[in-house]
Amino acid sequence: MKKRLGLGFACVILAATTACGNSKETMASKETTASKEQPKSKEGKTVVTLSLKEPNPYYEAAAKKFKEKYPDIDLQIQSFKQPGEERVDMEKYIKTTNTALLSGKGADIIEVTSLPVDKYVNQKLLLNMSDMLNQDKTVNKSDLQTNVLDAMKRNGGLYTMPASFFLRALIGDGDALQEANVKVDDKSWSWKQFGEIARKLVQQTESGKDRRYALGNESPEVILQEWVVDSYGEFVDPSTRKAKFDSPAFTDLLRQVKKLYDDKILTARPVDNERPLFTSARIFSPADFIGHYTNPKLLQKPHPEGKTGGIRIVTTSELAIQAKSAVKEDAWKFMAFLLSEEVQSSPYEERFSLLKSVNEKKLDELQKQTKGGVYKLADGKTAKVSEEDFARFKQFLHTADGYSDWDVKVLNIIYDEAEAFFSGQKSAEEVAKLIQNRTTTYLNE
Repeated sequence: MKKRLGLGFACVILAATTACGNSKETMASKETTASKEQPKSKEGKTVVTLSLKEPNPYYEAAAKKFKEKYPDIDLQIQSFKQPGEERVDMEKYIKTTNTALLSGKGADIIEVTSLPVDKYVNQKLLLNMSDMLNQDKTVNKSDLQTNVLDAMKRNGGLYTMPASFFLRALIGDGDALQEANVKVDDKSWSWKQFGEIARKLVQQTESGKDRRYALGNESPEVILQEWVVDSYGEFVDPSTRKAKFDSPAFTDLLRQVKKLYDDKILTARPVDNERPLFTSARIFSPADFIGHYTNPKLLQKPHPEGKTGGIRIVTTSELAIQAKSAVKEDAWKFMAFLLSEEVQSSPYEERFSLLKSVNEKKLDELQKQTKGGVYKLADGKTAKVSEEDFARFKQFLHTADGYSDWDVKVLNIIYDEAEAFFSGQKSAEEVAKLIQNRTTTYLNE
């Protein structure tokens, strides 16, 4: 079975404004709201609807607590995935959501995970919640991971809210890097520089019994997807929805990936027991940082050539408020409630919280365990994590700002077409042209 979308890509804020932006737009929004009667339940409560892609225990638990705090609001959850269905039909889900947003007859709060949010924002179908967040006194804004929320802004406004987030990073074998006397400037290194460093490290072990790959377990198509995501804005302009895959930058990327596999620096086969020199990690919790090596070194992933930036953020199940909702303020109350410590500490969401205090509490506990020798790795060894490493991790967590709203379908097109290049059937230029044509057709739909 083909692995089309790897590295947890299928995984991925909130905003409502009253006086921000164009005054005509604001007035139109007020007139639209005024012209629609607020829906009421039989008990006289204000009805707010929440449409989810599929049942989600996190939101269901939050909704239960929300109703206790706001007994005058009847929050009703709708699930697109029906009982008995094996998986969500994404094509149908996108089409249904598009129709609902354009007609203004859909739910008040909509899960927009994996949907073309930039397109919705440009069409003014979603509410900018920035002003509501700034003015809401129930939210402890000094405790927010503002680096995450700021990174998610579009056109200066906050239109979606994630349940949580995780980090994409490289974790290096600190002992191997130290032994080889290799220093990594991960604030600005590119994938090309990563290849040069990886080649040097692999060559040092090539003649010995302990020959190691730089990365393993992933096909070249998946690594290419990952590299494209890291520089998605270089190849797809989210505002104009124009693709730029028929460019030297993309064909160079194709050749870079292929050469690393041809030269056996990277490999698609499992190498867990041979300890790859680096791990391309999805860091869902502090424990994921130290779970790979006895002396882990957390590194930013390489940047596009000539670029710098913080560690990459990946968000989970994002919600947005429909611009034509008749109950915007009540819908916002639920979005604000999601930012409370009560919800952010939920056992149903084990990734990083949108509250700094919740994250730091977990980090401090892990630091105590490693310092006391209590925390053990899977092989029974004790992790060697210095206070400096923990301080670096906290800095990464609070400064992470690398976010791009990539499109799952675009990544699948890349996977499908790139296979012919990596197998030697087509040239880089031929594959780039096919990807450009297919992506352009899709983005223009």
